[in-house]
Amino acid sequence: MNETPAATKQTYPALILHRGKTHAVKRFHPWVFSGAVKSKNGNPDQGDIVEIFSEDGEFLGMGHFGTGSVSARLFSFKKVSNLQDLWRERFKTAFALRRSLGLTESKTTNAYRLINAEGDGMPGLIIDWYNGTAVIQCHSKGMNAEKENFVQVLKEGYADRLVAVYDKSAATLNHKFEAEKAEDETQQAAINAQKSNDGYLFGSESEKIVLENGHRFSVDWALGQKTGFFIDQRDNRNLLARYAQGKTVLNTFCYSGGFSVYALKAGATLVHSVDSSAKAIDWTNENVKLNSTTGSHEAFAADVFDFIKASTNQYDLIVLDPPAFAKAQSARHHAIQAYTRLNAAAFKKIKPGGIVFTFSCSQVVNQEMFIGAVTSAAIESGRNIRVLHHLTQPADHPVSIFNPEGLYLKGLVLHVE
Repeated sequence: MNETPAATKQTYPALILHRGKTHAVKRFHPWVFSGAVKSKNGNPDQGDIVEIFSEDGEFLGMGHFGTGSVSARLFSFKKVSNLQDLWRERFKTAFALRRSLGLTESKTTNAYRLINAEGDGMPGLIIDWYNGTAVIQCHSKGMNAEKENFVQVLKEGYADRLVAVYDKSAATLNHKFEAEKAEDETQQAAINAQKSNDGYLFGSESEKIVLENGHRFSVDWALGQKTGFFIDQRDNRNLLARYAQGKTVLNTFCYSGGFSVYALKAGATLVHSVDSSAKAIDWTNENVKLNSTTGSHEAFAADVFDFIKASTNQYDLIVLDPPAFAKAQSARHHAIQAYTRLNAAAFKKIKPGGIVFTFSCSQVVNQEMFIGAVTSAAIESGRNIRVLHHLTQPADHPVSIFNPEGLYLKGLVLHVE
């Protein structure tokens, strides 16, 4: 896949890697860490396209430059002469995968992930499809600069099925600008001018009701977290339905009530939904109303730890789906402690023979660490606990085998005696 030194010609700024630091890129890992960079040719800025070379002049790949611990995120290990053609090919490949999964023409599910960053060869880019609206979330300035090109490719691919394209990149990009220190008012004005604003790149607000396995959800991509809905829990919500009939259920960190709706539709007799956000509780109640259910439902705007501690109920089934407790390595230890405390609280509250669905979406907390935290909680609870399922993200959130860091969602289904 790599070109020979004789075939290379530098057309962009270049990063030259230390002689002993080329192995990861040659194994097609898409990240070049700053410690691997020996020197730079040219003066690339955040988001600029750069070419990667060995000290011997061997071409290794192309990517977007970064000023943090990752100096480049590679989108190609071959020379690219026409970026638009590359994006078009990446989109076609991604769409073909989702079509093979039965998602693009499904009568019961019309919300799925189309582009999953490194998993689809496009680091820094997320695109989710919501019943005619494509929601773009750029995590890098390089991908942000290509948004209009992505809109064109989406129009070509979906034709009249594409109703709107919404850009939801501001939150993920602007914190990078906030970290930049201006030397004077002119430089600060230049930084401010680069900040992103969310909004429609094509079309306008349209139908926000989506189907997921026949369940109806209202998705607010403008105000909601991520792109508006946690599509990555689709298969896990479906699994929960198999355990929920006739059960009392506690859904913690419920967000917009995905697990609650599935439990109620499956015949749960009682579901309590808890989230610290009052807006999330509003969304949960709205989504429950959108679906025909017979069980009792009550939603609480409260701190989850406080709610579990104060509750006099014992539940048959508890869902623990917290936000990322750690977004950086420096917070990992505290995150592991939080996972331990949360799971221990659930183990103490659940009925004998109950089921716990427990998750971590913290990328810096790997599966071994997560299982270790849950094991510590099990020891603390003094109850016998067995693993029924290991859970992860669905197939429309693919992970490159060369980039195992892309496997961020970890989950366990546990039987508590």
